[in-house]
Amino acid sequence: MSGKERSPRHRPWSVYRANTFDLSAEMMGLALTGNSQDPDEPVLEFSLACSELTTLALDRKPTSFVAVSCTTPPQAFWTKHAQTEIIEGTSNPIYLSSIAFFQDSLITQQTQVKLSVYDVKDRSQGTMYMLGSAMFPVKELLQDKHHRLHLTLRSAENERIGNITIIAWQIEEKRDQRTPVARLQRGDTINGRMVLPVDESLTESMGIKSKSASLCKDTLLKAVFGGTMSRMYRFPTTDGNHLRVLEQMAESVLSLHIPRQFVKLLLEEDAVRVCELEELGELSPCWENLRREIITQYQTIILTYQETISDLHEYKGPSFKSSTLKAEKRLEFIPTNLHVQRMRVQGQSGYDRTYDVITMGAPAAHHQGFKSCGLRKMVSKLEDARKHAGSGSKAVTYLPQDVVRAKELIGQINTLKTQVCYYTERLSRAAKDRSANALERTLAILTEKTRQLVAVCDSKLLSSAIVALSAARPECIAVQGTPSPSSTSLSPSSCSPSRSPSRHSTSPSRNPTFGSRPSTSPSRTAQTEGGEVKSKRTSLQADWQEEEWDKVWLNVDKSLECVIQRVDRLLQRNTLQSDSSSEDVFLLANEQPGSSAKKGVHRDSEVFWIHPGHKEENPVLSSCPSHLPPPSSSSSSLSALNSSSLSHSVQQRYSSPEVEKPSPGEWSDALYPLLTTLAECVSLMSDKAKKAMVFLLMQDTAPTIAMSLTLQYRRDVVFCQTLTALICGFIIKLRNCLCDDGFLRQLHTIGLLVQYEGLLSTYGDELAMLEDMSVGVMDLRNVTFKVTQATSGFSPDMMPVITGNRNGFNVRVPLPGAMFDALPREIQNGMLLRVQPLMFNVGINEQQTLAEKFGDTSLQEVINMENMARLSSYYDQFKEVLPEDCLPRSRSTTNLSDLLKLMSQNVNAKKSKNVEILWQAAEVCRRLNGMRFTSCKSAKDRTAMSLTLEQSQILQQEHAMAPQVFSQALDCMRSEGCRRENTMKNVGCRKYAFNSLQLKAFPKQYRPPEGTYGKVET
Repeated sequence: MSGKERSPRHRPWSVYRANTFDLSAEMMGLALTGNSQDPDEPVLEFSLACSELTTLALDRKPTSFVAVSCTTPPQAFWTKHAQTEIIEGTSNPIYLSSIAFFQDSLITQQTQVKLSVYDVKDRSQGTMYMLGSAMFPVKELLQDKHHRLHLTLRSAENERIGNITIIAWQIEEKRDQRTPVARLQRGDTINGRMVLPVDESLTESMGIKSKSASLCKDTLLKAVFGGTMSRMYRFPTTDGNHLRVLEQMAESVLSLHIPRQFVKLLLEEDAVRVCELEELGELSPCWENLRREIITQYQTIILTYQETISDLHEYKGPSFKSSTLKAEKRLEFIPTNLHVQRMRVQGQSGYDRTYDVITMGAPAAHHQGFKSCGLRKMVSKLEDARKHAGSGSKAVTYLPQDVVRAKELIGQINTLKTQVCYYTERLSRAAKDRSANALERTLAILTEKTRQLVAVCDSKLLSSAIVALSAARPECIAVQGTPSPSSTSLSPSSCSPSRSPSRHSTSPSRNPTFGSRPSTSPSRTAQTEGGEVKSKRTSLQADWQEEEWDKVWLNVDKSLECVIQRVDRLLQRNTLQSDSSSEDVFLLANEQPGSSAKKGVHRDSEVFWIHPGHKEENPVLSSCPSHLPPPSSSSSSLSALNSSSLSHSVQQRYSSPEVEKPSPGEWSDALYPLLTTLAECVSLMSDKAKKAMVFLLMQDTAPTIAMSLTLQYRRDVVFCQTLTALICGFIIKLRNCLCDDGFLRQLHTIGLLVQYEGLLSTYGDELAMLEDMSVGVMDLRNVTFKVTQATSGFSPDMMPVITGNRNGFNVRVPLPGAMFDALPREIQNGMLLRVQPLMFNVGINEQQTLAEKFGDTSLQEVINMENMARLSSYYDQFKEVLPEDCLPRSRSTTNLSDLLKLMSQNVNAKKSKNVEILWQAAEVCRRLNGMRFTSCKSAKDRTAMSLTLEQSQILQQEHAMAPQVFSQALDCMRSEGCRRENTMKNVGCRKYAFNSLQLKAFPKQYRPPEGTYGKVET
C-alpha cells in the first residue's frame, strides 16, 4: 500500500494490510492510465521537479525534498501521503521517486494535494525548515491538456521562493478506458500515447499468462502474502526513455502456518520413536535401564514441542516476527522478519520484468544462544563423542552409513507393509467381484510390492541387528551369563550390506537339518574350557537366530507363491470350456514352465514354515524338504507343496481339499485363507525387522543421547526457519514462471536452484549464527515439492501442506485449477521436485574487520568454496540435459561459463570483504532461473543495503538505466523505499541501525545516505 505516515509511532500491522475492495465509479473516473484495472497500477502517479529554489542564505544551494499531503472534503485536516528523496546542493532538483496513489488511497476529483518543499540543513541531525508550498486539486491536473501543472512555491510570508512542476504519467481520457482490454496489445497507443496491457492476473483464466502476478490480487499469492506496501520510481535510460519501477514488500502468513505444521510433525515423529522403543519387548536389566534413559530424554523434548505448538496457536500478533523478538523462546521456530521484496520493471518498449528476493533474519537458534558454538561445531563434537564412546568400551559402534541405512529400512518397511496390506485387500475384493482383469492387475502389483519388501528385509545389517536384539533378551542373557550391553552389540560394519543369494547353501556355519536350539548341540557339549564353551554358545545362538530369521522372510516368499499359483489356476480355469474337468486344469497347471529361481530359494533347500498366529519369540516350526519349483508369475504346481511334510496347522491352511478344488463361484473363498496367511507372514516379518532396526538405533544413540537431542532440537529450530523461507520462495517463483516452459522443464529435470546470500561476520555471536545458517541451508537437500490441484479457490485450500520426517520432508503446493492445467504433464502427475540449495557469505561490517585482522575467516572460506563446487556441478548438469534456451535472456556480454570462472577466482582469492562474490552469485542465480534469498542478523539493515544495491545493479545491467543516476537511484530507494519502512515495522523507527564509525568499515556500495541511520534497537 502507499504507506501513509499518520504518526511517528510504531504503526499496527493492520495499517500495512492492503485493502482489496473494488474501485468506486468516481475512482474509476480518476484512473489516468490505460492499465487502471491492474491491481499494481496506481490510480494516479505523478513526478515532481523544482526550479529556481532560493534559500535565506544566498551563499548555499538548497538540499531539498518535497513532502506530499492530501485532504478530501469534508475532511478538515491534511494527511501526509509520501515524500521524495533528498537531493543535495541544487536549485533545480528533479526527483526520481514518483508520487503514487494506489487503489486504497480513496482520492476523488475534489481531493486537494499540498506540496511542501523543505531545505535540509543537517541530514545527520535531521534539521530542516520549509522553504515554501503549493496546492492543487486533482481535478485540475486531470483537466489540463498535457496533464502537467506549473505552480509557484510561496513561503509562509507569501514570498516566491521558486517553482514546482507536476507531471502525471500515462494519462488517458476516460472514454479511452472503455476500449476493450482484450484488444490492447503491448505497445499499442491511444491518442498517440502508449498503453501498457492490463494485469491479466485479475481473472483466473487469463492470470496465468501474466508476466507479473499481483501480490495483492492474484488468487494464489494473496493467499500466501499480505501487508503489501509499494513505492514508485521513474528512472531515465541511456536511450532517452524512462523506466517505470514498482518496488513492493510483503510479509507472509506462512511465517506462522509452516512452523505450526512442522513442529506437529516433529512431535509425532518423536512420539512414534518412544512407542517403538516401548514395543521392543522385554529386555535384560542393563538394556532396560538404557531404554528408560532414552525414553526419558525423548519425553522431555516432546513436552517442549507440545508447549511450542500451544504457543504458536495462541499467538495472535502480526504474521511476521520482528527483529526485537528474535530471541523469544515461544517464537523461536518462526523466521525473523520474513518478507518478499519485489521489483517490477516496465519499459517504454513494452517489456515487463519482475525480480523477487526473499529476505529473512539469519536462520539461527537465537534463544539458545551462541556462547558455546553453532551447529557445525556441535555436529563435529557429537561425532567425536560417538567415536570416544565406541573406543572407551567393548562395544563396537555402528558406522554412520549403517545408522542412515537403518532409518531408511524402517521407512521402507513401514511403507511397503502398508502397500502390501492394501493390495492384499484389493485382491480379495477383485476375487469377490470375480473380475479377472482386476485380479491379474492387482496380483502383479502385490507381487512386486511383496518381493520389494522381501528384498529390503534380506539384509546383513538387518540380520545382525536381529541377532543383537535376541541376545539382549533376558532369557538369552541368563543362558550366556553376560549382562553387559557391550557383549550384545554386534557390528555389521565389517559385513557386506546384503547377503549373497546363495549363502544359505554355502555358509559353513549352516546346518541343513538344523531345527532345534543350539543348547542341545553336540558341538557345544564337546567343549571343555569355560571360555570356549561361552564363545561356541554365542556363535551357535547367533546362527540359530539368523536361521530363524531366514525362515521368516522365506515364509513370506512361499506364501506369495501360493497366492500366485492359486490365482493362476483360477484364471486358467475361468478361460477353459465349461466341459473341461478340474483334472485337466490341474495337469495344465503342472505343465507350465517355471522361471529362474528366486534368490535364497533352491530346489534342494529345506523350507521351514512358521505359523503366523504364534508369537515371534516362540514360532511353531515345521521342517519339510521342499521340492517346490522356482517362484514365477506364471502358474506352477501346487501339488509339490502338498507332498511336503508340513505341520498339521500349515497343511490345513494350504492343502485342504476344499481350498485345492474351489468351485467356479468360490474365488473369494479359495483366496481368502492364502491372503490371510500372506498378510500375517508379512506382518510378522515387518514387525520383527522394524524392532531390530529400532534396537540398532537405540544402541547407536545410547552413549550420547543427551547431546544428540540437544543438537537435534537446535537443528529443528534452524531448519524450520529456513524451510519456511524456502516454501515462500518456491511458491512465488512457480507462480511467476507458470508460462515459462524452459523453467518448468528445468524444474522437473534437475530441480530448482535456491541461493542464500549471507552478510554475517565471522566474529563473535555471528560466527555461530553462520554455522547455524550453513547447516540449515544444506539440510534443504532433504526437501521435495509436489504440486497438486487445489480443491477450491478459498485461501485455506491453497495453503502448502508438509508431510514426512527428519529423513525427508515433502511440501504439497496446491494450485488453482487454471494454473495447475498450465503445468507440464510430469509435474501434474505428481513428480517430486527437488531443490539445490547454495549459500555464499561475505561479512561486511566492522566485526568482519576485526575477524580479518585478529580472528579467523576460515569458516566463510570453506562455506564459499563448498558451495562454489555445488554451483558448478549444477551448471554442468544443466548443460548435459537441457538446452541454453531454457534460461532467461540477459543483456550481459559475459556468458555463464565465464561468469562462473570469474566467481571461482574470487572465491579462492584472499581478498578483504570481497563482495563481488555476492554480486556474481546473485547474477548467476538469476540467469540460471534460481530463487534468491538474502539474510543478515535481522534482515533489516545490511539486508536493506544489499537489496537496494542489487536492484540498482539490475536496472543498470539489464534495463539500461542511465549510469549518471545510479548513485541517486540507490540513495532514493534506500531513503524512501520499502526497506526504510521495514525498519519502522521492526523497531518503530525509520532509521537503519548504523553509526558513522561502523559505516567507515563498510564497503562504499553498502553505505546508506545521511539522515537515514542512527542508533536504534536491532
